[in-house]
Amino acid sequence: MRWDPGLYARHAGHRGRPFFDLVGRIDHACPRSVVDLGCGPGNLTEALAQRWPDASVRGVDSSADMIGAARRRPAPPNLAFEVGDLRDYRPGSDEVVVTNAALQWIPGHRDLLTAWAEALPAGGWIALQVPGNFTAPSHALMREHAASPRWADRLRGVLRHDDAVGAPADYLAQLLDAGLEADVWETTYQQVLTGEDAVLGWVRGTALLPVLEVLSDQEAAEFEAGYGELLRRAYPRGGHGTVFGFRRIFAVGHRPA
Repeated sequence: MRWDPGLYARHAGHRGRPFFDLVGRIDHACPRSVVDLGCGPGNLTEALAQRWPDASVRGVDSSADMIGAARRRPAPPNLAFEVGDLRDYRPGSDEVVVTNAALQWIPGHRDLLTAWAEALPAGGWIALQVPGNFTAPSHALMREHAASPRWADRLRGVLRHDDAVGAPADYLAQLLDAGLEADVWETTYQQVLTGEDAVLGWVRGTALLPVLEVLSDQEAAEFEAGYGELLRRAYPRGGHGTVFGFRRIFAVGHRPA
């Protein structure tokens, strides 16, 4: 799937807030090795390198475009980036493992999480955040439109839903079963987006990508026209902008030293 770092970064403030809410729960004073799995364009990984200047920090992402953008950023000397499939990651000596808004793209990611948690070293931390908005109008309407007679044959099986993420209780049980102390919570951010078709602009950078990947440019424009009309009804623009509620699920685990 082709990611556009520039498009993704248009909502950097809103996308970054859950990251900082997540890593704010990590209570490690001086880890030696930190990894950010699904690091995207690297701006948030840089915050980890600044927080722990004596740690070796690396960002991993499957998108060469994202890693290219990350490597073009001025970086602290303790920060490096690499292209890699998260399914191939093994914790090893990493004392802090962060994955922010990435695991929802990987079918069966809860098995990965269990393996990572069980391999976490003593004193180590693992922190994840995934979107919990797959039943929100933004996603439900996308699936509804994709299942319409016009698009059903072209888009059958493209969009995931039921298996995309677990419930907060699922992640809590996994971390506890792996022998970790666990802190799991959820938050719905009431984001105010600006501009025309603001919600469509948001999902273009993330959730809509699987659809755009399989459609021609002409088909994509047609799909967006119909989908955008549905979004305008569900998310009417008000005097302050368009309010877009976004639920996020967080889980942090710690293995006592």
